Amino acid sequence: MRVLLIDDHAVVRRGIRSLLEESGSHEVCGEAEDGSSAAEIARREKPDAAIVDFSMPGLNGVETARQLKLVCPDCQILIFTQYDDQALLCGALQAGARGFVHKSEAGEHLLHALAALAMKQPYFSGEISELLLASFVEVSTGGSALTRREEEIVKRIADAYSSKEIARQLNLSVKTVEAHRASVMRKLNLKNLAELVRYAVRQGLVRS
Repeated sequence: MRVLLIDDHAVVRRGIRSLLEESGSHEVCGEAEDGSSAAEIARREKPDAAIVDFSMPGLNGVETARQLKLVCPDCQILIFTQYDDQALLCGALQAGARGFVHKSEAGEHLLHALAALAMKQPYFSGEISELLLASFVEVSTGGSALTRREEEIVKRIADAYSSKEIARQLNLSVKTVEAHRASVMRKLNLKNLAELVRYAVRQGLVRS
């Protein structure tokens, strides 16, 4: 499988390249640090798959996926991200992505994802699968189901941990923790920290 790597961090690209080359099943046909140059490489190389970081300067992962499908319709798009957000997931699916792997699960899932995409099958790593399930439950029941990650963060917020402390405990960035917190507040229509703590107590996430 010929794979195009798209990530603005060279060290990440090197790590993925090493993993793919050691597998013996994949050839890295090109690397790009942004979506614009990725489209040109894809036009020239016609890769079988592209591993696309979501957060990049210029075009983000969703816009990059859309450009790749325009110049190389048969390319299977795998979003490689540290974010697990419903809007991102839906946008990337609409743009043509067929697989998602959370960066915290890269070693466990990346090769499995490429194997699935090679057979034209979708693939979602554990973190993303839970988000999909929560999104389905929310739509089908009219509720506001939280993902496991969101519940973990709510529990720690209610236990009075700061965003920095939660980020360290869960091996996330502070920005990601704060994005999850904002998502929870929006989903549950909460206005302040006191309401969030009361929700956590009612749900049995913490003791009163």
